[in-house]
Formats: sequence, structure tokens, C-alpha cells
Amino acid sequence: MANLPDSHGIFVLLLTVVALYLFTRDKLPLEASSLTILIILLLTFQVFPYYVNGERLLPTSFLSGFGHEALITICALMIIGKGLEVTGALQPLAAALARAWNAKPMLAGLATLTISGALSAFLNNTPIVVMLLPMLVGVALRNKLAPSSLLMPVGFATLVGGMATTIGTSTNLLVVSIAADLGMPPIGMFDFTLPVLIVGTVGIAYLWLVAPHLLPERKQPLSDRSPRVFNAMLHINDASTACGLSFAECLTLTNNEMRVDRIERGEGLSVTKLPSVTIGAGDRLAVRDTPERLKMFEKQLGAKLHGESGVDVTGSEGTATEQQFLAEIVVTRGSLLHRGTLTTTRFSPRTGLTPLALHRAREPGTEELSGTIETTQLRAGDVVLVQGTQSQLEQLKRSGTALVLDGTTDLPTTHRAPRALIIMALVVIAAAFGILPISISALLGVGALLATRCLSWEDIAKSLSSQVIMIIVASLAIGIALTDTGGALFIAQSFVNAVRILPTPFILSALMLVMAILTNIVSNTAAGVIGTPIAIQVARELGVDPEPFILAVIFGANMSYATPFGYQTNLLLLSAGGYKFSDFLRAGVPLTVIMWLGFSIVLPMIYGL
Repeated sequence: MANLPDSHGIFVLLLTVVALYLFTRDKLPLEASSLTILIILLLTFQVFPYYVNGERLLPTSFLSGFGHEALITICALMIIGKGLEVTGALQPLAAALARAWNAKPMLAGLATLTISGALSAFLNNTPIVVMLLPMLVGVALRNKLAPSSLLMPVGFATLVGGMATTIGTSTNLLVVSIAADLGMPPIGMFDFTLPVLIVGTVGIAYLWLVAPHLLPERKQPLSDRSPRVFNAMLHINDASTACGLSFAECLTLTNNEMRVDRIERGEGLSVTKLPSVTIGAGDRLAVRDTPERLKMFEKQLGAKLHGESGVDVTGSEGTATEQQFLAEIVVTRGSLLHRGTLTTTRFSPRTGLTPLALHRAREPGTEELSGTIETTQLRAGDVVLVQGTQSQLEQLKRSGTALVLDGTTDLPTTHRAPRALIIMALVVIAAAFGILPISISALLGVGALLATRCLSWEDIAKSLSSQVIMIIVASLAIGIALTDTGGALFIAQSFVNAVRILPTPFILSALMLVMAILTNIVSNTAAGVIGTPIAIQVARELGVDPEPFILAVIFGANMSYATPFGYQTNLLLLSAGGYKFSDFLRAGVPLTVIMWLGFSIVLPMIYGL
């Protein structure tokens, strides 16, 4: 029977449960959840002092995460990834893959999965997915394939590749750093690449040959300019061609191609769609279609896809004479629009862009748009269709406050791209060969990007995520509290007692499975950071080498395949591929099982368990 910890330990265990619950709440920002947990820890251990071996556990130790080497390294690597994105260093690779798809699609599919996985071993996978999305959608349309059969496998391949090195994901780096802080021998950059290569090869083969056949064809694909079917409102005014015409005559103006869901008049009043009903100024036609067709209907009816409060893109002031483009903004957790409305976030005044239509993330068509899109509360995974100038779209992209998918423009390719690639390569080589610690080489890389003008200070400021920083600090604080109060020991002893009758390899496998389940519910960072001290305690209780148990935490925490909210790129895939939640279960659960069973076999063999 595990020894129950003291009152402080019990408090920390309960707080850990609360933290994991808060991290799953979509309505509460991760930054707010993290700060709340941090404040509770600080106040509790300040008011009720706790002593470890006669020495007080200072509450300020919970703030050490802000200066933790792993956090600094993660931020530096995020900045370097931004440098590759800004300079367009990866764009030639995307173009080469596109040409390969046209020549030999089957082999190009394997090459795309392999290359995206390999890149993710060294780079954040979000820019990789963003870079590949337009290319993959174009390939799918040209080859008469469903984009949904291509996008998710490539996104999952980046998650598989991210397991391979200590810098592949922030979770890897944090777990390795925490293990070192707890007295474990340092884990090198490529120390666990071999098991990932073995198991990852099977995973990539599954994504290449099996996963596309498990994913049903979805009807909301991206094209070069039209992502999917959007809900929109056509506003009729006195100058509209449709003003004063009957509903039947309005449909005739569009060659009867326009699909109208409702006719809204005034506040909350809908007019029956009778052919004889007269369309007047102030009426709104609720329609659903692709962006090009919505713009065509707007022109044919002389209507507007935005209300009077929207930014007027047809007048003669400001940027009105510049060429206008359509683009999509994907609502992600922590972004400018998440849990807000276009009105409350002052989206149009802040960006100069005109919101035209909205695509709901979950079940398209099941939730009607009432009123205007400006007053609709936006959720993670929603997509807003906007119109604006090239410069306005580029400014929003560079701001880092929104994820913009713009099919009209490619990632920039500049003469500084080779410099950024060389700097990234030097950072990796210096860390891989032990010339410099990764924290130092990454910071030197940031300095080199600034010195060579690949990045500006503005780019650096916008590449850092407060969400990432706060959840790392809060998770580190919980990890410290769990370790010092005996909470981690209690969980480890309880876990070992529950599975003691099993052989050590099965216990290792069970721990990994717990992490895999947890990472699809809460942040993978939180799962990894909280799981690391527990894994080390489990190994000590069993009297075996802790390293394979640390790797079990890393691998399990990276298996974010089964839900669209397991990882940020999954949300991007949800929108771009028109997927449903069940699609992630269809393709993600089998991949989770493959990776879990693979590592459950390979790790005991490598470490002689």
C-alpha cells in the first residue's frame, strides 16, 4: 500500500487534478488556467509553509520555470522557426514536392510523409503543415483526390517525426530537462532516434498505405482560392439591383444558382421564402456557398457581404483602389478571435480586412448563422473568410495573432533564405555533436538571424506564444510541488502496486498508454511535465533504469492523434480538410495503437527490460 502524503502533498495532488481539468476547458484560455494554478501554489505555500528535510520549500521556487533553460531553449527554437518561415526557406521544397506529385503520385506521397516527418525532428511542425497545405490541396484537386485523404496523414507524420530528437517538440525538450534536474544522466539529441526510426517507419507506412482509405471523402476542401462552403449574409441596400424585386426575380439574377436558407428582415424576424415576396433595403439573405460564388452573387444582386460597420472595400478611400484578395483565417486556441466575436475583438478596425463569411468547424450545416457573422461567437477550428489587400493580409500573417491560409500567395522566397537554412543547420550540428548545449546554440542562432537581417525584433516578439510560456511555467511548478511534497512518489507507488504482478515491460507499456490517453485530453506539455517525475519514481520503485520510462513519457505525450484538440496542427487539419471529430478517431486511434505497441516492444528490447 502506498504511503499517503501529508496535507501539502494531498493538496498538490488535488490541484494537479484541477489543473488537468482546467487545461481541457475550451472556454478558459490556457494562459488564464496556468496563471490561476501558479497563483494558488504561491499563496498556499506562502501562507502554509512546507519544509523538506528541515529546509523550507520557498514559494519562489515555483517561479523558476520562467528562467528554466528548457523554456529559454524552446523560445529560441520558436524564433528560429519563425526565421525560416519569414524568409521562405522551405518554399522551394514545397514546390519540388508539388512537381513530384504530378509525375509519380504514389511515391510522392511517401516522400511527402517522410520529408515532413524528418523536418519535424528539428522544426516546429506548425509552419511545416502551413507550408504544405496549399500544395497538397492543389495536388488533390488536380488528381481528382479528396484532400481529406492527404492532409491528416501528413499532419500526423509531422507528429511522428517530432518524437525523434530532443528538440523535435517542446515536450521532448522539457521532459529531458526535467529528468536532468532530477538527477538523471543527460539525454543527447539523438539518443532516442533509433526507436523512433524503427517504430516510426511502421507508422509512416500506415499513414501512406492505410490511413487514406480510412478517411471518408469530405466536401469542404481548399482550392487555390476557395476553401469550402461558407455561411454568409448578403445585405441589401437602396442601391442594390435586387432592391424592390421579388424573391423569384432575385434568384433569376443569379441564374437560379443561389441557395438561400432564410430571408431576414429587422431584428430576429424571418420572412417566408415565397417567390412573390419583395426584397427591400435592409433585408439580409442567408446563403451558403464557396467564396467565388458568394462574390459572384454579391455582384449580381448589387448587395454586400458585410454590414455597414464593415470595412468598405468598394469605395475610393484608403486601400480601396488596391487589388483585393480572399483569404481564410483559422480560429485557433489563444488566437485573436478565439471565444470572441468579430465585433468585440474589433477585427475590422484593427486589421483593415472585411469579414465576408463563416465556416463552422464541427458539423457544417447543422448550426445556422443568425443575425450577422460579426456577432457570432467563434470557436476553435472555425474559419472566417475575409477580403483585403495583399499588404493587409501580409501584416496579419506577420502579427502572429491569427493563422492565415491564403491561397493567392505563396510563402515568401527571399535572398536571405539560404542564410536562415545555414544558421538552423549550424544550431543543430553544434548541439548534436556536443560542441555547445542546445540552449546556447539556439540563442546564438537567434543572434545570427538578427545580425543577417533574416529576422527583426518585431518578428521575434510576435513569434513567442504567451500560451506556451505560461503552460510550461505552470506545469513545471506543479512538477516541483509533486516531487518535493511526495505526491509523485505516492502516484508512482500506487501505480506500481496496481500493476506489480505484471512484468516490467508491461508496466512500461501501461505508463506509455496512460500518457497517450492523457495527451489527447490535456496539453501534451502538461502531460509530459507532470508525468516525468512520476515515471522516474516508478522506475526507482521497480529498481530499473529510469531512461526507458522517461522515453515512455516522451513517446506517449506525443501521440496526439485521436482528437482534433490534441495538438494545434490538428485544429488546422480539422478546418482545411473539412474533417469531423470522428475522422480523427478513425485514423488516429489505429496510429496510436501502432505506435504504442511498437514502442512497447522496441524499448524493452533496446534497454534489456
